[in-house]
Amino acid sequence: MSRIANSPVVIPSGVEVVISGNAVNVKGPKGAFSYDVHNAVDIKQDEGQLKFSARDGGKASNAMAGTMRAVVNNIVTGVTQGFEKKLQLIGVGYRAQVQGKVVNLTLGFSHPVNYEIPEGVTVETPSQTEIIVKGIDKQKVGQVAAEIRAYRPPEPYKGKGVRYADEHVVRKEAKKK
Repeated sequence: MSRIANSPVVIPSGVEVVISGNAVNVKGPKGAFSYDVHNAVDIKQDEGQLKFSARDGGKASNAMAGTMRAVVNNIVTGVTQGFEKKLQLIGVGYRAQVQGKVVNLTLGFSHPVNYEIPEGVTVETPSQTEIIVKGIDKQKVGQVAAEIRAYRPPEPYKGKGVRYADEHVVRKEAKKK
């Protein structure tokens, strides 16, 4: 059983947290974020810390308290430091380019792929084969990176495709005669 809910979330200086009912509003140097905490979880703020506990002693409530603690910790980290995912394009002729709110991807298809960037996320392309997705919402940053990767996931024979910068692709041996 996880006991992550027992450790408090430390609020760094420069971050303002307001709790009203089940809503938690966090404001920091990178932006503001609000989240509705589950009904089965109590949240208390004292001395620069947020403490989470289950309203009843049930197994599901304890699990939800740990989940809400992790989500709020990610929100506090997001408004102070932000999150980023790096993607690499590996393959001959594979390239990416950001134009306004659209990422133009050339991935070996007969047509270019245009990905619309959602609100709250910024995408940069330092080179033609690198994509950096940044934002304050960890879930949204991961989702955007996963959607871009899904256009051409890395294939196991040559390793071509869109992959995360820290991803290791297991290569298969070609068919023998």
